[in-house]
Amino acid sequence: MSEISLVPADRFGYDFVSPEYLPEGKDEYWCRDIQSNAADHSWRPLNPEEIENLVRNGNTCTNWGNILVEDPFDPTLIKNSLFAGLVRLGALENRYLQFHDFMVPAGITNSRIVSCDIGDNCAIHDCAYLSHYVIGDRVILSRIDEMVSTNHAKFGEGLVKEGEDESVRVWIDPLNEAGGRSILPFTELICADAYLWTIYRDDTVLMERLKDITQGGADPHRGWYSTVGDCSIIKSCRIIKDVRFGPSSYVKGANKLKNLTIKSSPQEPSQIGEGVELVNGIIGYGCHVFYGVKAVRFVIGNNSSLKYGARLIHSILGDNSTISCCEVLNNLVFPGHEQHHNNSFLIATLVMGQSNMAAGATVGSNHNSRGNDGEIIAGRGFWPGLSSTLKHNCRFASYTLLSKGNYPAELNIPLPFSLVLDNHRQDRLEVMPAYWWLYNMYALERNSWKYRTRDKRKTVVQHIETDHLSPDTAKEMLDALALLERWTGKAWFVAEEGGDDLPSEAALEAKGRELIRDDPDAVADLFVMGEMMERSKRPVRILKVAQAWNAYREMLLYYGVRSVAEYLSRFGIHYGYFAAQVPKAVSLDWVNMGGQLVPAARVDGLRAGIRTGLFGSWAEIHEQYEAWWTLYPKERAENAYEVLRVLTGKPEIDGTAWNELCEGAKRIRSYVEEQIYVSKAKDYTNAFRGITYRNHAERDAVLGRVEDNAFIKTAKKETEAFVSMVDSVRG
Repeated sequence: MSEISLVPADRFGYDFVSPEYLPEGKDEYWCRDIQSNAADHSWRPLNPEEIENLVRNGNTCTNWGNILVEDPFDPTLIKNSLFAGLVRLGALENRYLQFHDFMVPAGITNSRIVSCDIGDNCAIHDCAYLSHYVIGDRVILSRIDEMVSTNHAKFGEGLVKEGEDESVRVWIDPLNEAGGRSILPFTELICADAYLWTIYRDDTVLMERLKDITQGGADPHRGWYSTVGDCSIIKSCRIIKDVRFGPSSYVKGANKLKNLTIKSSPQEPSQIGEGVELVNGIIGYGCHVFYGVKAVRFVIGNNSSLKYGARLIHSILGDNSTISCCEVLNNLVFPGHEQHHNNSFLIATLVMGQSNMAAGATVGSNHNSRGNDGEIIAGRGFWPGLSSTLKHNCRFASYTLLSKGNYPAELNIPLPFSLVLDNHRQDRLEVMPAYWWLYNMYALERNSWKYRTRDKRKTVVQHIETDHLSPDTAKEMLDALALLERWTGKAWFVAEEGGDDLPSEAALEAKGRELIRDDPDAVADLFVMGEMMERSKRPVRILKVAQAWNAYREMLLYYGVRSVAEYLSRFGIHYGYFAAQVPKAVSLDWVNMGGQLVPAARVDGLRAGIRTGLFGSWAEIHEQYEAWWTLYPKERAENAYEVLRVLTGKPEIDGTAWNELCEGAKRIRSYVEEQIYVSKAKDYTNAFRGITYRNHAERDAVLGRVEDNAFIKTAKKETEAFVSMVDSVRG
């Protein structure tokens, strides 16, 4: 424990930066002057009458000569306060500041102010210790026990300042508790950056460059003050240390805020509420952190919320996400994550967005190695069901739904849109591919619509793909088709010939494809086994193989036609011209970079550019992400065209073939609209759903009629728009 030292009274509030850390010709205020735009101010010393008035009002100061003010200045508004060091005050008039029902007079009362710059018409009342802060205009600070800055403040970033040892650097450990994927937080960090740093660990030069870029992007000098932006309110808090508050921040009742950047603006104000304790973190624009939240070593993206006692540790949470009442440790979570239940936790995972954690779900409940180094990776739309428990290591394709179950072994589910069931009675794992498309179209389609419409960000740094039919899921479905064909062919050979001498994989796939197309009833009678899907000796049965195979092909055709048609329609391009320009070979390998989908080759190119110094800052890397986004419509359309080539088996799709595909896509869109209604209508035809209502009229008064459902109406309009668009781009 450090000893308490004695400081001479005349040095109280001075010597914020030791002389050895001051650049030549600079004093301890040089950083502060930059932050306050000192050259634009007209501070002046107090006159004798003002000093007399201040003393009469119970104020004291170690040196009145170091209290500077701007006009107009009313000294009667400062009472019972102590001032030390260089304190510079903006205009102070007899006004009141009001925020909702909270109204306080401008001025300073019952406070201790140490070496601060305070803007125009601020209200600072009952602040026991306010030290080394630059405070904007019209700020309210009320009933704060301690609000201080250190000369080595980093505001949540993983930096070291001059004279500091490497051991003080703050790292975040996403995806792996053992620290093998550590990254450095920085103010502009987004999920794409975290993914780049977390996943490509074998690229040692890249890792070194990312660290250098992060450290080099910040000023290593000591002496930067903490700040409070204009029109912020901070009240009834205990300890605030080294925190940078953006404009229009609203903080009330926090227990401890330490080493943080809280981004905020008048358009996207961030709010921190009662009982929270936040240490070593960065909070994005328009965020809400309320009611007993504990977060340590974390980054939260824009328009996200932590509520009701949530614990977020060593984790990055993407934009448009909400976490309540639960434990989230060592995770990289992409945008659009929902987790609302006290008895759920997420440990050592990469979850790629648009995900939902049900009550009782314990994802990463234990490790199967001799250390805590297990990992779980889940694609977009991951949904572990009620009370489902998983063991490390697991991997899940996009839109995997886990039914309730205590899954006893590691899982590898490569089939997207699947329902996974733990069948205890028959002691086997069962997987139903394309479940969402076959049986819950309402939820699947609404999922894309929901995340798109709930994106209220005004500051958009990370672009997000919310459509469930996109290049990433298209590749997964193509791979899944081959697996279903191979496993079906193998099941037939085992059933018919004993499986002692199996043909090649290509022959198995050909046989499976033939059976699925020509004799689906025979396929239904086969025990089609999934391979390498569970680390156990029990079998894995694939359910509804033929239906899933056809569903995947429908989804791919619909994706292909829609994506190409959207591009043609948007840019007024004729189909023939577009088809002639598509490269002969288009890679189907894409990467989910924090919610933004990017061809894998482009990510490899970025990595090479970072290694060679072509990209020297995170701002330049983010500009590359932005450039990718401008290319996305074209590259998505080319990807979709390649998918259609694979589906049709044709290297070129002429105008006649394109028109036939368009007609098929229109029929599929009608099916989508119909199934949206059918799957939602199940809520009304289920007898047990109605047992709490006296009659149908009461049910409809509570739930609304299915015909009036807003999303069903939206789906109908989307069908009309789709048909019109497709007809406009026929070959």
